[in-house]
Amino acid sequence: MNSSRLVGLLLTIAGVIVAVIAGLWIAQRVSNNDMPGDAAVLAAGVFFIPVALLVGFGIYMYVQGGARAREESEMQKQRQLLDILRSRGQVSVNNMALEMNVPVSTVQNMVHQLVGLQVFSGYVNWKDGVLYSAEASELRKLDKCKNCGGEITLAGKGIVACKYCGTEYFLS
Repeated sequence: MNSSRLVGLLLTIAGVIVAVIAGLWIAQRVSNNDMPGDAAVLAAGVFFIPVALLVGFGIYMYVQGGARAREESEMQKQRQLLDILRSRGQVSVNNMALEMNVPVSTVQNMVHQLVGLQVFSGYVNWKDGVLYSAEASELRKLDKCKNCGGEITLAGKGIVACKYCGTEYFLS
């Protein structure tokens, strides 16, 4: 559990504890006839403000901590993909998905995200399901597909593709 989630949980618990203590105190004072009903309602209203702030901010921190944890997990998976690919040079998309314990579609999305972030250069043959790491300088000189020898054309920002076999090359 990250620190934001922990702080959020502690604030929420503190708010609930303050509410219980205040409620018990008010109930005890009313039962002993030390506090009239109008004063009890006023006291409950006064205690409601800090309780609402504690619980509300606690829930907010807990939710934000969860979102941050998901982002960090996604970035860690992207780093793992890059490390595996750079260390091996080429890897099957299916093997990458198995090794990372994610669906193949997630690996494909991560590759496209890494291309968009300009941290991945290489190429992918989606038909054969193979990722290749390559130096950007080699790819910038590329005029024919490494897979089939066909003509490659610009397919998008930082992407060139073979129009015959569908292999995509990513430039950083």
